[in-house]
Amino acid sequence: MRVIAGRAGGIQLISPKTGVRPTMDRVKAAIFSSLGDVVIGARVLDLFAGTGALGIEALSRGAESALFVDEDRQSMAAIEKNLGKTNLPGRVRNADVFRFLKNASGDGGRFRLIFADPPYEKMESGERFTDKLLSNPTLPALIEPDGIFVLEKRPSEKIPPTNSWQLIRRKTYGSTEVLFLSGIRNPQSPI
Repeated sequence: MRVIAGRAGGIQLISPKTGVRPTMDRVKAAIFSSLGDVVIGARVLDLFAGTGALGIEALSRGAESALFVDEDRQSMAAIEKNLGKTNLPGRVRNADVFRFLKNASGDGGRFRLIFADPPYEKMESGERFTDKLLSNPTLPALIEPDGIFVLEKRPSEKIPPTNSWQLIRRKTYGSTEVLFLSGIRNPQSPI
């Protein structure tokens, strides 16, 4: 796993020994190819950050800032080491993603890009991470009007209807499906 392009292109990233499913390099390359110049100057939020690969790739390609959120301490340590290896700035927040989102309205500012690569298995409550993210009331308020929410999930996982998000693009890469979503300004056209 490496940074694909930009200032830190080619630098190998480290991964915690357990608990993460890093985005494959070819999937990451396809995501950023689809995003194009949207990345330049963007404020980025990387949820379920794991290794920090998506936020770090954005920083390497010209994003203004990145905030990494994950509750796993090994992941936080890996992100901090990866930021050091790439010499890229970023803020790291050790927190449960949904607790972070609940309190994020006071965190100030919106993000042009939000990445989420949640675990594929269900939560302890039996709820799917994807469902909980797409129905979260705070998340749409954190994205800029023309921002993009990039969500990774299993291809077989159906997404629930929502009045908060509009599907822009959907791409499948083996065992990963990537959704590109925008906030809905017209609540009559849900996913």
